[in-house]
Amino acid sequence: MYSFIEAEKAGQGNVMVTCELFCVSRSAYYEWEKKEASQRELGDADLGTQIRRIHKKSRQTYGAPRVHWALRQQGERCSRKRVARLMRQLGWWGATPSAGRRRPSPILGESDRARSGRP
Repeated sequence: MYSFIEAEKAGQGNVMVTCELFCVSRSAYYEWEKKEASQRELGDADLGTQIRRIHKKSRQTYGAPRVHWALRQQGERCSRKRVARLMRQLGWWGATPSAGRRRPSPILGESDRARSGRP
C-alpha cells in the first residue's frame, strides 16, 4: 500500500488524498518512507547476488538444493528454505529432466512386449 502511495507521489499525485483513500495517516506513510533497509533485506540482497551468479554458472539448471549446496561449499551459511524463497522471488527454478528416450517398463516380460506391439 505504501509503495502505491509512493508511486502516486512520483506521478505528481496528492499524498494526502491517497492516504485518505487507503485510511492511512500521512505520518505513517512518511515514517515508512524514511526507514532504512533491515539487516535481513541487506543480507537477502547480497545472497540474491550470489544465487544469481551460481544459477547463471550452472546454465540455469540448478534448483534450490544445489544452489544451497554450492553456497555451503563457498562457506556461506544459510538455509535451503531461504535460498528457495529468494529464488521464487527472483522467478528462478531449476531445470526439470526431459522425457528423453522412452524405455519399456522392466515389469513387462518379453511375451508381453510382443503382444503389445512395442519394440
